[in-house]
Amino acid sequence: MSLLVVGSIAFDNIITPLTEVKNSLGGSTTYISVAASHFTDKVAIVGVVGTDFGEENINIFKKHNIDITGLEIVPNGKTFFWAGKYHNDFNNRDSLATELNVFANFNPIIPEHLKKSSVVVLGNIDPVLHERVLNQLTEPKFIICDTMNYWIESRLNELLKILPRIDVLIINDSEARLLANEFNLIKAAKKILTYGPNYLVIKRGEHGASLFSRDQIFVAPAFPVENLVDPTGAGDTFAGGFAGFLYRKNDFGFDNLRRAVVYGSAMASFCVEEFSIKGIDNLTYEEIKYRYKKFVDISSF
Repeated sequence: MSLLVVGSIAFDNIITPLTEVKNSLGGSTTYISVAASHFTDKVAIVGVVGTDFGEENINIFKKHNIDITGLEIVPNGKTFFWAGKYHNDFNNRDSLATELNVFANFNPIIPEHLKKSSVVVLGNIDPVLHERVLNQLTEPKFIICDTMNYWIESRLNELLKILPRIDVLIINDSEARLLANEFNLIKAAKKILTYGPNYLVIKRGEHGASLFSRDQIFVAPAFPVENLVDPTGAGDTFAGGFAGFLYRKNDFGFDNLRRAVVYGSAMASFCVEEFSIKGIDNLTYEEIKYRYKKFVDISSF
């Protein structure tokens, strides 16, 4: 059985205080699947692109042994495009352009052989699409879901409808406060868990990540990155590392979720050191384990 990823695939134009890149490969599905592929060769994706996506980018998925039978290529279509500019602190950014293109009509159809996927990652897309995916699955062991402020504000009822059907919700601190209508993150986490998910991960950027169950809390630091280049995709890369490790171990208990949070954080730290997926493209599993060990070293006392 596979680790299935459903989300967006995009081209990004990114401006940082250091430099600018155009038409770099992005999207939640891209970062999640490539990150997860370092833990297993059973990753599969469902997504949509236009004919402008090109064989070169398709070969990146093939290079990582990612099953692309669920990738729809729309004839004469244009791939989802996003442009953004980061502020000097890299913590805030302005969206300069969002062109949905073929993604506007995305209807995720799960190929028959992927309906029994054991671990499923629902990327940051419309909760209506999340529900369509969930309705096609037959035997999922563990479902991970990401969302964002836009969907919390515009699709709250639809989001609340799927939360009881997932195992882990991954959001950042501002999204947690918005979803719970609580400023204190501990209170926000407790309230969100009453909405249905078994676990909650709150990403806090340079301050690390926190894992919550109904009776336990785990807090992991962020890895100190000296050469921050591009934060784009860091959250999705976290989700990919988190999911990939859980799939590899086939253990979904709280202790193993704690380890998965650290592995996810390690993958995100590689991601931000380069533009697009370059920071996670050619990693070895030994490099990932070494950074995991460094994470443990800096957080032990």
